[in-house]
Amino acid sequence: SSWRLWCLVWHLKLEQELEKNKALTEALQILATERYDTSLSRVRKSPTPSALTGDFYDAESGEAPCADTPPQLGTLHPFSGMGASLCSLKALCPVLSSPRSSLPAPMFSRNDISVWSILKKCIGMELSKIAMPVMFNEPLSFLQRLAEYMEHTYLLQQANTSTDSVERMKCVAAFAVSAVASQWERTGKPFNPLLGETYELIREDLGFRWVSEQVSHHPPVSAFHAEGLKEDFLFHGSIYPKLKFWGKSVEAEPKGVITLELPKHNEAYTWTNPTCCVHNIIVGQLWIEQYGQVEVINHKTGERCSLTFKPCGLFGKELHKVEGYILDKSKKKLCAIYGKWTECLYAVDPAAFEAHRKADKKSAEEKKTKQGSADEEPEELPPPDAETVQVIPGSELIWRIAPRPDNSAQFYAFSTFAMQLNELERAMEESIPSTDCRLRPDIRAMEVGDIDLSSGEKKRLEEKQRLARKNRSKSSEEWKTKWFAQGPNPHNKAQDWLFSKGYWERNYNQLPNIY
Repeated sequence: SSWRLWCLVWHLKLEQELEKNKALTEALQILATERYDTSLSRVRKSPTPSALTGDFYDAESGEAPCADTPPQLGTLHPFSGMGASLCSLKALCPVLSSPRSSLPAPMFSRNDISVWSILKKCIGMELSKIAMPVMFNEPLSFLQRLAEYMEHTYLLQQANTSTDSVERMKCVAAFAVSAVASQWERTGKPFNPLLGETYELIREDLGFRWVSEQVSHHPPVSAFHAEGLKEDFLFHGSIYPKLKFWGKSVEAEPKGVITLELPKHNEAYTWTNPTCCVHNIIVGQLWIEQYGQVEVINHKTGERCSLTFKPCGLFGKELHKVEGYILDKSKKKLCAIYGKWTECLYAVDPAAFEAHRKADKKSAEEKKTKQGSADEEPEELPPPDAETVQVIPGSELIWRIAPRPDNSAQFYAFSTFAMQLNELERAMEESIPSTDCRLRPDIRAMEVGDIDLSSGEKKRLEEKQRLARKNRSKSSEEWKTKWFAQGPNPHNKAQDWLFSKGYWERNYNQLPNIY
């Protein structure tokens, strides 16, 4: 009968699907086993706790967990309940993989969020003292956001190999500009680090290792220290991001000193970052600009690069522009620098740069006179992916931004570098301290798309931090930082937080229970 025939066809199709599923499962299991074995062999070959293993991270020497059993594939389940255990957190993370090119879940929509109802009480206030809803965040800690300084580390390596101090200054100035390039179109706020929170990043492929710690909560201060794996540079600093809400915009002023040391040349450079502003946070399209003066100083030669991050201007003609000069110790112009922090940076002879600016200004005035100021309409901004820097003849390209991945808009406008910052692999779980922000449950929950759990965990962690601070005040106990100590910057004597050593020895005793 037709009924029996239908049942027979359905049964055959079911068997085919089950067979396909079995074959796929076996193939994935083999792949996972191969990757596990590869990583395990790297761990076992590690001669010292600080030896580099895997694609990016440091692993302890000695036995790895579950040494004889490859990981079993299964469904990744979000952890539930407040105060989730570390084991539950690890269940959210990939077993072992090559560097990821996306996040576990895409960004949620903010279209239905009433921003004004939340921020109207905050006008003129410092936002670091206000508990902001998780809906404003991106799934990274500010400590991880700071690590994005290192995306264009090759510029420091180029500076180190150069024999000319002006050429080195070009590279260092380009690095200072590239450090803020990751903020382009990044309108989400990173999570405020908890006191004692840490983050490490080892990139053997890029030639550096990085460690940072939240050394103060009020005011919030984040200290970091990076070093070249070939001992070719030291990069360190402490940042106090002062945020204010001005009605239609949020302004972030990154107070603090940044220092770069090139031991081969016995040189030290210092600078501060420009101010960042996010516009149209109530209505309209969100957009970001950087503005202010940045002065990179070579403390050995007296040379400096004085850069101006230009504000947008009336019709957006100055949007994202950066320009300035490299000067010798007598303030003679040695080289002109120009470009956009969202795109690229060029160096050119100062005379050619000034002639170009003069001709450009004359052309603009003639155009205005011809059209008539009354009939002039605001010019539309160019599309963000277009090359908008007019290159002056004789210019030298010194930096170009790494292109964003095609799926960047789905994942908080992250770069490929940023996508990998919160990735947690099995090989590194036994190495990193319990204070590493990869283990923060609110960030991990947001990354997998569980906004309600992320919000609940964020509130729990903030309350736990407040209670710990209250208990310390009752007992007259002072908070002690683990990896950084406060002191004067050795090059400009400004107040700073300096690396205390010891972190990479992997002896993590008496760490605070902050999660």
